[in-house]
Amino acid sequence: MAAETGELSEIGMIVIEGTVRINPDRLEAARPAMQKVVLASRAEPGCIDYAYAADLIEPDLIRVSERWQDRDSLKAHFQTLHMAEWRSTWPSLNIHARSLRLYEADPEDI
Repeated sequence: MAAETGELSEIGMIVIEGTVRINPDRLEAARPAMQKVVLASRAEPGCIDYAYAADLIEPDLIRVSERWQDRDSLKAHFQTLHMAEWRSTWPSLNIHARSLRLYEADPEDI
């Protein structure tokens, strides 16, 4: 929100929300690679937030949440070495059933 007027800022953001699946017996093996990509992504210019979280109900479900300042930041993210390394681990970790969606959003405190 604009500090003095209380109006919503014109600046939006890119939000990625979704899930991936991993066999529960591979989760511990995947954890170091997941931590590495999360930390590297959070350090990228334009990254507001980047997180993976294990679902409490479905043991094979990982929830993905990302927030980026703009599409250019997201495009640059897809070209990074850490993303290429992360993608290369998917077959051995049996990461599958990716379902991610991109949304444009205006931040607003609630």
